[in-house]
Amino acid sequence: MTSLRALIVDDEPLAHDVLLELANDIPSLEIVGQCYLATEAMEFLRNNPVDVMFLDIQMPRLKGTDFLKVLDTRPIVIITSAYPDYALEGFELEVCDYLLKPIQFERFLKAVNKARNVWEQQAPAAEASVDEQPGATRAERIFVKVDKRHIQVALPDIHYLEAFGNYVKLWQQDGHILTARTLSSFIEQLPESQFVRIHKSFIINRDQIDYLEGNMVVLKNGKSLLIGKLYRSTFRQSLG
Repeated sequence: MTSLRALIVDDEPLAHDVLLELANDIPSLEIVGQCYLATEAMEFLRNNPVDVMFLDIQMPRLKGTDFLKVLDTRPIVIITSAYPDYALEGFELEVCDYLLKPIQFERFLKAVNKARNVWEQQAPAAEASVDEQPGATRAERIFVKVDKRHIQVALPDIHYLEAFGNYVKLWQQDGHILTARTLSSFIEQLPESQFVRIHKSFIINRDQIDYLEGNMVVLKNGKSLLIGKLYRSTFRQSLG
């Protein structure tokens, strides 16, 4: 299942901590950014792909509802507020859901599932729009959580991914980054045309293959990786 890329916009650090903890229990939801002012969020949205935005109402300089009014294009919006008074205005602005603080996990999960349903309905239209534009390509990057940060990684820069206990090492030219995820969660997110699993511990970038030798894949960086017995037939068939 493709992960929803989410942005938190709230002026209270504690609210960020709560949402991060709730999101951590939903594997298909990835927090790709955190902003403490609406003006910061506006800049982030200009430069980063976001599917869902968790937005507080009462913020300095620019309220959440006023922020929505000035956005030309926006992701799916879930309001997070301690005040029920703005619910009607929020829905008039066509937000997906309105969560009252303190937010319970069951209610949070319901809102995320609702956002995913909206996103899935929008996705075919967005893909058709991209396909109609000459030279247009889908995003070739993912966000990877490292400690409390989300690092943007270009897919062509990934050589291979390696399972490491409850973590995954994502290897690039200049070393690796370590993230608390499973290898299986990556195979669901990465494009099948570019990445393939060759072992219970390895996913490789097809573009980084130099040559095959026996049951080994040798990458362009010189790294040799074993093709697992269970994956050999499928992998060789995928090479055409």
